[in-house]
Amino acid sequence: MDLFTQDDAPLADRMRPRTLEEFIGQEHLVGKGRLLRRAIEADRLTSSIFFGPPGCGKTTLASIIARATKANFVQLNAVTSGVADVREVLKQAQERRSLYGQPTYLLLDECHRWSKAQSDSILPAIEKGIIRFIGSTTENPMVAMTPAIVSRCRVFQFYPLQEKDVLTAMRRALTDAERGYGSLRIQAEEDALRHIARIANGDTRAALGAIELAVLTTAADEDGVIHVDLAVAEESIQKPMLRCDESLYYDMLSAFCKSLRGSDSNAALAWFARLNYAGVDPRLIVRRILAHASEDVGVANPIALLQAAAAATALETMGMPEARLPIAQAIIAVCESPKSNSVSSAVDAAMADAEKGGFGPVPVHLRDTHYAGHVRIGSGEGYLYPHDFPGHWVQQDYMPPEVKGKKYYQPTEMGHEATILKNQQARGGMKK
Repeated sequence: MDLFTQDDAPLADRMRPRTLEEFIGQEHLVGKGRLLRRAIEADRLTSSIFFGPPGCGKTTLASIIARATKANFVQLNAVTSGVADVREVLKQAQERRSLYGQPTYLLLDECHRWSKAQSDSILPAIEKGIIRFIGSTTENPMVAMTPAIVSRCRVFQFYPLQEKDVLTAMRRALTDAERGYGSLRIQAEEDALRHIARIANGDTRAALGAIELAVLTTAADEDGVIHVDLAVAEESIQKPMLRCDESLYYDMLSAFCKSLRGSDSNAALAWFARLNYAGVDPRLIVRRILAHASEDVGVANPIALLQAAAAATALETMGMPEARLPIAQAIIAVCESPKSNSVSSAVDAAMADAEKGGFGPVPVHLRDTHYAGHVRIGSGEGYLYPHDFPGHWVQQDYMPPEVKGKKYYQPTEMGHEATILKNQQARGGMKK
């Protein structure tokens, strides 16, 4: 079955909008006066990439373009098509352009699945205008596709449809006598439709699939009416699955980390729950908690790192789902702790100086004395043992001579660091 065949097609395919007026959602792209709409209406769309989640209208818009354009329209799928298929399309496109002056659109579904060699095979044709390329993908093209292709295309990002849009699609299907179930007597309760729309999470294909299943599996009553109530709706659409590709994984992990740093425990727990629901290895999440316990909290609250380490231990000893509690506890501890990046700043600065090289010998008074004969070569000579002095501290140079006077660790006034700052200031007074 090709893109436009409707015989025995699923409801979602039969109800696919045929014109821009029927198209649902994506107002930022195809609303009145928008660039993409103007380009389609003028039949002047250049090579483009449609990027967005499943069921949001990418292929539907491509089918609308196919019906509206005077150009030839060819569809391939990156999973099943190779370089040989592309060469045949390009050959025919060149002939049409030479003989009839007719351009060719090439719609490539799942375009992120193409290798660099496959992508390179169409670059000259795009540059010469032999084809107008339309790539459709659920993954971020900036990450998943070769830069050469992306740089030659205009990227249009599609967003998940809103619940009201999904409801519109379902109501159309129930009332359309030609392509939907308008010829049947169906009584669909509002709460049933809203349940399906909510669980579909912006995916009209999933919502229409649920409606189709509900109608086809529910017997009519004695009056010939098919009742779709909440119970039927709940059985007709499964628990939503979170499709976590590489791009979405990194986006969600970024949101989780920024929530930890931003002291928003509610947001951090929400992103943790989504990452967990998507099947992300919880050890990856715990590693980030450990990192942020030092990077964003540090000595402002040393207990946060202990909480994070305890969560890691609990995960190894208990496993999931039991470890979700200590992990959540560590998340809250990191979020609600006073924040300081002084540890991160200090070690980064020290590492940067170390990478410059130019190391001299260790000062004599700091050298190792744990071997016989160290006195003969002067190791340790002049060292002052701090515990021999009041307050267990004595003024003494410990820094490598090459960075003498550098101050890597600058405590803030947050949490426990306020005490450290006070102690440093006191020792500074003692120096005088």
